[in-house]
Order: sequence, then C-alpha cells, then structure tokens
Amino acid sequence: MRDLPADISNDLSCDRDALAQLQRAKLAVLFNVLRNRQSQSGQPTFYSRKFDGIVFDPMTDDICNLPFTTRAELQADQQEHPPYGTILTQDADSYVRFHQTSSTSGKPLRWPDTQANWDWWIRCWQFVLHGAGVVASDRVVFPFSFGPFVGFWSAFDAASRLGCLCLPAGGMSTSARLAFIEENEATVICCTPTYALRMAEVAESQGRCLRDMSVRCLIVAGEPGGNIPATRSKIETAWGATVFDHVGMTEIGAWGFQTEAYRDGVYLIESEFIAEVIDPKTLRVVGDGELGELVLTNLGRTGSPLIRYRTGDLVRMTTDPGPEKIQFARMVGGVISRVDDMLVIRGNNVFPSAIEGVLRRFDEIVEYRAKLLDAGPMNDLLIELELAAGEASPAFLDQVADAVRDKLNFTPTVVQVCAGSLPRSQMKSNRIEKLSDV
Repeated sequence: MRDLPADISNDLSCDRDALAQLQRAKLAVLFNVLRNRQSQSGQPTFYSRKFDGIVFDPMTDDICNLPFTTRAELQADQQEHPPYGTILTQDADSYVRFHQTSSTSGKPLRWPDTQANWDWWIRCWQFVLHGAGVVASDRVVFPFSFGPFVGFWSAFDAASRLGCLCLPAGGMSTSARLAFIEENEATVICCTPTYALRMAEVAESQGRCLRDMSVRCLIVAGEPGGNIPATRSKIETAWGATVFDHVGMTEIGAWGFQTEAYRDGVYLIESEFIAEVIDPKTLRVVGDGELGELVLTNLGRTGSPLIRYRTGDLVRMTTDPGPEKIQFARMVGGVISRVDDMLVIRGNNVFPSAIEGVLRRFDEIVEYRAKLLDAGPMNDLLIELELAAGEASPAFLDQVADAVRDKLNFTPTVVQVCAGSLPRSQMKSNRIEKLSDV
C-alpha cells in the first residue's frame, strides 16, 4: 500500500490490545451521544427503549451484555415513526445525505447521514482505496447510475478527496461506457463483479480488447464474486487487471477491504467497527475461524449508529495474523453468503457462491441462472446456461453437471438457453430462483 495518511497508518499498525482500547474509547463517545440525545429530546429513542433497565459501562463492560439490533426492528421503528424512525441522534436539519437499502431482502431502510457521518464513510473508504493501491494520479470510473442505494457514492467522494479524477458513467449503455473508459484512459473501475463480467462480454462481442486498455485494477462489491477464486480469475483474465473485493452495507457502513498481499478474504476495519460472529440459531459467539453470522457495531457513524447489528452475512472470522503486519481481523473467503440464502438440495446445504465457484471455472459459460425445483421430500436444482458460442454438446452439459456433483455432492439438471435470454444487471444480481420466487 502506498503513501498512507498518518491516522490510517496508525490504525493499521495497532496491535490487538491497542485496537481494543481504541474501540472502548470510541464506544464511550458513542454512548455519550446516545445519552445526550435522550436527555435533550425528552422522547424515547430507539436505543433508550432497547437498553431500558440495562446498566452498561462502555469502558469496562462486555458489549455482549447488550441485546442485538435487527433489521426487522429498524423497519418496524421506521414504520411506526416515519420516515426515519427514532435511531437518529441529531435534529433532522443536521442531515445532509440520504440513502436507502437496495430492498433485496424486504422493504428498504431509509438512512440519512450527517456531514460527520459522511466524513466517517469516506474515512472507511480510504482503507479500501489504499488497500488497492489507488493514488491521486488515478482516474476512477463509476459505471452505473446513482440512485438512493449507497452503492459507490461514498467511494466517489473518497476518491475525489484523495485527489483522483472521478469519472461518472451513469446513463450510458455498456458499449458507451467501454468507449468512455478507453477514451479517458481510466485506471480504476468500481463496479459489481457481475457488471465487470458483463462489460467483458460486450467488449468481446465488439472485438474490443480490454487488456489493451489502461485499467489496472477493479474494486468490486455488492456480491460475493470478488472472493470467489473462479469469478475473480475470470474478471482478471478478461481485463488484464487486479480485482480487489470490498464489503459494506447501507445501514452499517463500509467495513471490509483487501490488499495486494491479502485477497483470499477481507480485512475488517476494527478501528471503526466492533465485530462478533455468532451462531444464527443459538445466538452464541462461535470460535475463531468457524462459520457464523457477522454482528457489527459501527463506532464513527454517531448520527445514526447501530449497536450489535445482525448483518445476516455469513463469515469465517479469524484474528490470526495475515500475510502483512495488519492486525485487523480477517474474514477468510470474504462474505460467504447471506444467512437466508442457503439452499437445501438433495439433503445438502449449498450456498449460491459455491455454485458460482463451480460454474465460473468454465470459460464457455457467459451467464447462468439456477432454479430450485420441488421434487418431493428433497429439492432438485435446474441450471440454465448461456454459452459464448454455438450449441452445447450433451457431453459438455454432462461435464458441468459432474463438476457440480463432485464439488457439492448432488447432480443438477443442466440445460442451455438462448443467448441473451438471462437477465443482466449493473448492480446486485440474483441468479438463484427459489421455490418462493416461482
């Protein structure tokens, strides 16, 4: 990583004890904000109701003594106290930014930010940019239309503050965006893994060689693809550039980043977040490296904080040192799946990312969709494939089915569909059609 600002460099060089002390100090500031809000407003707030009767000292007590915060609670709070609920710690006219969740898992959450909140978002993104080696001389393209979903809004402002030339590429076709990237000699692209592959697909159909462009890295987010080796390899091969994964959520903030030395998972920015991993059924904290649901407390978004928020993301967190001197906890393999995305197929627990990991190994596959089929006591899976060229032979379809069987212990039905018949997306993609979707 290059030319790190002093404050970020200091955070990255903290040992585990120093990180714990820093977290305690920031948590104490956050609780002071919450208490001041309650005393000033005279009205019950989200956390004053939630923590009623609980005695908690952020400098000494275990945060596990506090109850979890869930998305369902936040949605109910916004419904009962529209439009933003009672989570806010400042008066409404103190908020300068607004975003809302993508609504892929229900009714969207509306989330305003104060200027201080937004500065904190940008600070978190500085870890992402520096981890990917982005510097002031870079030209960064954002190839999507900016709506209320936070997407790469904070990345745009962070890159601008770093001194980069930020190139907005909304309102364009994929073909026009490719020309825009080439004409402006862009060096960095921020997009979803799906859209990185879509741009590669369109470029190939036009005879355009992405490897001849000046793009040297892509920062991807919104889907697990950046941490799926086969997907990452497919993007890097097409672009001749390095892929860096990033993880965040509209309501919690930007929490995960990679570096050139560590791309087999993501670092969690522990100077800005307290992380726990729990068994989503028992709600008990799991052991180091065990699969569980990530629970986060953000420490700098004081205008709309979340404490012990159940993210719904499944991860394997370890505090074992990585390949660098960075002491932050690591999520091995990144975000593996959502808690509610796990499929049960022929008696096997299967994550969508595992299916993608198998299918992306085949260069012939341009796009795919998987449909869960009701087959009595046990579900089956139908996989539809779009191929780069020509009609698939029965042998190739069998080869794909066998690869899934060998990796995931069940044999799907694999069929070819017409080119261009499967949906494409610039943002998050959903390639799994569950029984409830049919």
